Amino acid sequence: MKADISISNRRAAFVELHQLCIMSNPGSNDFMEVTEWSNGEGYDVIINAAGHEQTFHVTYGQLRALKKLVKALENN
Repeated sequence: MKADISISNRRAAFVELHQLCIMSNPGSNDFMEVTEWSNGEGYDVIINAAGHEQTFHVTYGQLRALKKLVKALENN
């Protein structure tokens, strides 16, 4: 059986949370990293805060929905 295998370099963005989040302090090692899926259809998100790591995955459609919901809350 032959399989089509591809190797990719995934794009990622990283930030230390103390730069953007009032709940994080310098030196706390809190961070967020977003990595684009190899197929280009979504993202892996890692949030490390207060010694706990959370990981979730979103498609572009789910991310669009999340942005709309947050915007609706901000405008009310």
